[in-house]
Amino acid sequence: MSAESRLAELNIELPPAPKPVGLYRPIVVSGGMAYLSGHGPLKTDKTLIKGRLGLDMDVEAGFEAARVTGLGMLSTLKGELGSLDKVKRLVKLLGLVRCTDGFVDQPAVINGCSELFRDVFGDEAGVAARSALGTNGLPGGIAVEIEAIFEVEA
Repeated sequence: MSAESRLAELNIELPPAPKPVGLYRPIVVSGGMAYLSGHGPLKTDKTLIKGRLGLDMDVEAGFEAARVTGLGMLSTLKGELGSLDKVKRLVKLLGLVRCTDGFVDQPAVINGCSELFRDVFGDEAGVAARSALGTNGLPGGIAVEIEAIFEVEA
């Protein structure tokens, strides 16, 4: 089943692709690879999910923030490629979680994005090498920031 078909089957409607908030490109495609800049959890009402895991957010809220971030990343990919069916596979995912010093569940938070990509692209193409790191600060106080590398049709 194609990624576009899976979106429909899962009743996922992608939000508009987020606009850059600095001097960078949200995506660069080169040599059959798509490099997505860090995306944050931008909701459909254009507000950001802000907070610090272990302080004012729990793992469930962080998971949702990562999922929302993944939806924005899919929008960026689709906007650039024209179709998510041009994605061959997710290669690498890097997730940053704004959290307290003692918070240790960064992987469970970033699973919100990882599970979304697995559901859309399948068990083989949608699961990649991954890092999930904690940090004390992210732009604008957002809860997560995620970047990715995809192999795409050239």
